[in-house]
Amino acid sequence: MSSKPSSLRLTGAKSLREGELQARSVVIEDGMIGKGPLPEVDLSGYLILPGIVDMHGDAFERHILPRPTAAFSLDQGLIATDRDAAANGITTAWMAQGWSWEGGHRGPDFAEELLVALAALRPRLLTDLRVQLRCETHTVDTLDRLLETVEAHRVGYVVFNNHLDESLKEAETGSDDLAVWARSVGRTVAQHVAVIREASKQTAQVPRYLCTLAAAFDRLGVLYGSHDDRDAETRETYSMIGARICEFPLTRRVAKLAQAVNDPVVMGAPNVVRGGSQKGNVSAEDLIAEGRCDVLVSDYCYPALPRAAFQLVDTGLLDLPAAWKMISETPAEIMRLTDRGTIAEGRRADLVIVNEATRDIEATIVGGRISHLAGEAARRFLRAPGGLAIAAE
Repeated sequence: MSSKPSSLRLTGAKSLREGELQARSVVIEDGMIGKGPLPEVDLSGYLILPGIVDMHGDAFERHILPRPTAAFSLDQGLIATDRDAAANGITTAWMAQGWSWEGGHRGPDFAEELLVALAALRPRLLTDLRVQLRCETHTVDTLDRLLETVEAHRVGYVVFNNHLDESLKEAETGSDDLAVWARSVGRTVAQHVAVIREASKQTAQVPRYLCTLAAAFDRLGVLYGSHDDRDAETRETYSMIGARICEFPLTRRVAKLAQAVNDPVVMGAPNVVRGGSQKGNVSAEDLIAEGRCDVLVSDYCYPALPRAAFQLVDTGLLDLPAAWKMISETPAEIMRLTDRGTIAEGRRADLVIVNEATRDIEATIVGGRISHLAGEAARRFLRAPGGLAIAAE
């Protein structure tokens, strides 16, 4: 990444500012939204929108492990993730990395390796990539290690999830998924079943473990929540210990309870794009229509985020400012990122430039630096005064 951001004025486009699309130029100055006469890029026919803030995505796993037994280097995978996010308008993204008894690429060893690799690569990355740890509840024996990792790597976001029950069912039925997962972590099915049953022995210790983690996270300033809550009672329990962010509630009742206690509800954008949950859980569109979903995230597909926003517009559920707010301003507020999420003077110049006719993302700008440039927008940037220098940055 260049050490010096671009300074220029984007003119002719409609920009999303103060909750509405305005025919107003956007000035990028020293990496921030500013004002003043600068070299111009004519973006007539485009939309300039705030950069997308993605609170949860595991699409990075496909770049690191494209097949269950075909791993690529972490450096290659992270660089590919960085470029994939940029091409889809994402300027800040949390990679949802497991901290699980399952082992393999969802185990603590791999999580630590990912954090080390990300820290080393950060100067080369264009997107603000961060790590969310998905902490399985039955990892009681890793308490000290988890807190040391969170503190050492300044992990700012953790979610609790409990997938042990479904794993126990798979162990009983001997499903094909169980065999695939066992093979991916280098175990026989029998060995993997033994690991599942060993984890289940921790059940009585889990409540104290979670409360201990919650107290530590409060002390460290870590945001935390829960993932895949199956019932309202589970959500209520998490909320009471401070795990306020409700990711992917499985039922309408869970989302309703979260809303009642002012816990933000997060759903997957693929759920919107595909017209429902791939697992038959509650529909994201239904929750949005009822006002019970605050944020959309990429989940397993980065392109789904901008597509979902425009689909909500096309179906008449929301207008573009409201739809885009779910993937920019609101997640930034929840994650306490006061410097981004909106286009306003003094904020970071994190921008998405969308062809209004095709809705293709043709440019992404992160902190005033171009992270993605394509199509007609690329031609306009390159022919602007100083354009070659701008694009090279």
